[in-house]
Amino acid sequence: MATKEENKPESTALRAFSVLEYVIKAGVPVSLDDATQASNLPKPTVFRILAMLHEADLLQREPLSKRYIVGPRMSQLALDVMQHSTLRAQCHGVLQELVDEIGESCNLTMLDGNEVLYIDRVETPLPLRLHLEPGTRVPLHCTASGKIFLSEMSDKQVHRLLGKEPLKRYTDKTITDPAVLSEEIRRTKETGIGTHDSELFDASVAVAVPVADPHGRVYAALAAHAPSSRMSIESAMKHVPALQQAAQAIASILTPSPVRHAKARETRKDVNTRSRPSDSSGG
Repeated sequence: MATKEENKPESTALRAFSVLEYVIKAGVPVSLDDATQASNLPKPTVFRILAMLHEADLLQREPLSKRYIVGPRMSQLALDVMQHSTLRAQCHGVLQELVDEIGESCNLTMLDGNEVLYIDRVETPLPLRLHLEPGTRVPLHCTASGKIFLSEMSDKQVHRLLGKEPLKRYTDKTITDPAVLSEEIRRTKETGIGTHDSELFDASVAVAVPVADPHGRVYAALAAHAPSSRMSIESAMKHVPALQQAAQAIASILTPSPVRHAKARETRKDVNTRSRPSDSSGG
């Protein structure tokens, strides 16, 4: 039986938010037992919360495993927050500076279920380009950013996320053999660089690097994209240092390190102390 404390609206809302936050941060499909253990709540309570979040489209369930992943409504909410947040303007500024430096289109992406979601993109001013809007979703197995996200997963997670074999073909260069893709993912994990060589779009090349939090958890990817007539995989690699520097700048905007948080708090405390009127001042 639920206690009076559990029945309080604010208590219920905070518990639901805590479970939702866990599923979002997990980065992999979550079971009822996973969420119960992580939340330290009674299993029936967690079940009711997950059912409520699923009914509201904030979470959805995988067809086979029935595990919980982020739902379409939550993904759209995250995109809306990003696009209307002051952080978006700062990240967009980093993207713009990157495009000005390397001369090619660049985009910021995040993992959304079994797809890559474009959070922001700045197009090159050059006339020959592939125009893609924020909110665009592309596959994981044949994109530079997608390979970055897959490289953070176990083989079992990759198999579960990509589904049936063979993988869907988009061009003559699309990797459809899971064994070949596994080798590609291994190289991506070793180098920290994802590549796309006309695998989703014909005559196009892309290179991506991870965006990680202070603990090394990858939650986004930053990529540069260009027509293959203007950029090869080899020449794209020359842009990796600039991409990595921009990725670090974006990470510092989206997930400031605990050290910076502590320094900011100390600075505010020092300012407040110095601005407080002295007891010895005349009155």
